[in-house]
Amino acid sequence: MALRLIVGLGNPGEQYVNTRHNAGFMALDLLASKMGASWKKDRTHRAVVTGSGGFMLAKPQTFMNDSGECVGALSRYFKIAPSELLVVYDDIALPLGVLRLREGGSAGGHNGMKSIIAHLGTDRFPRLRIGIGSHGSGSLVGHVLGNFPPEQQEILQDALNRAVDGLGICLTRGFQAAANIVNHPREKPTNAPESQDANQSPPICSKRM
Repeated sequence: MALRLIVGLGNPGEQYVNTRHNAGFMALDLLASKMGASWKKDRTHRAVVTGSGGFMLAKPQTFMNDSGECVGALSRYFKIAPSELLVVYDDIALPLGVLRLREGGSAGGHNGMKSIIAHLGTDRFPRLRIGIGSHGSGSLVGHVLGNFPPEQQEILQDALNRAVDGLGICLTRGFQAAANIVNHPREKPTNAPESQDANQSPPICSKRM
């Protein structure tokens, strides 16, 4: 079934813009930018959204722990089945920059995903996890609400670009094609220049909107 809604998770407000917990927002902002799309407020569903022609991007404005209120409301109003939804979010269980695209699964301790699963009544919906690395012996809250330091920016930006490319493949060639590329990236030498995979579709463009 084709995707109709991609949701990025994060916290609204300037103080959270560059935090690890906002990796989902970052990915959708980059995707919208590449599509030439502009965000608009949807106060009814407590989100900022963009899209047309039956396809939508959304960033819940409920704060992370209540993300399900927005996702559930959008899904009911637009009659979007769980299989037509994909959620993008940060994951401390994955090393920084590692991506995982899956068709379903548990929340894995992520409060935003716990809320979405509770409101949808199922965990069988696609998701793209963006690794932000473990908090180690430090505070979990301090880690996820902390900013990415300068030395991690290059890895972060590479991960966001790969995430957006993966979403583009999801929409144009299907979930499995995207999973094959996102979950099994080709290794390249350290500091090697980026190159376009000959088997990879380009990122989505504005005509998808």
